[in-house]
Amino acid sequence: MKRVVLTLALAGAAALPAYAQEELAKKHNCFACHAVDKKLVGPSYKDVAAKYRNDPSAEAKLFDKVKKGGQGVWGQVPMPPNSAVPDADIKSLVKWVLSQK
Repeated sequence: MKRVVLTLALAGAAALPAYAQEELAKKHNCFACHAVDKKLVGPSYKDVAAKYRNDPSAEAKLFDKVKKGGQGVWGQVPMPPNSAVPDADIKSLVKWVLSQK
């Protein structure tokens, strides 16, 4: 019984970072333009993760894209800059986006 409880507790703890990052994305209104698994105004997070999966500089590129904004990588709709979002939050969100399968 203790082993089952411990296994369930560890599984729940592993899900907490993903949940926390989703809450962070909600807090900063990321879901106004993006979804985890479908294109809205911008690409889905799963599509972003797939595009950058083998790019060792992906975190730095996406950090800059979120912070400064950009246009042209996913079409002509610009991504506005998010300069008011704390750098630590952007780093967490980028890691979470890149972890999507």
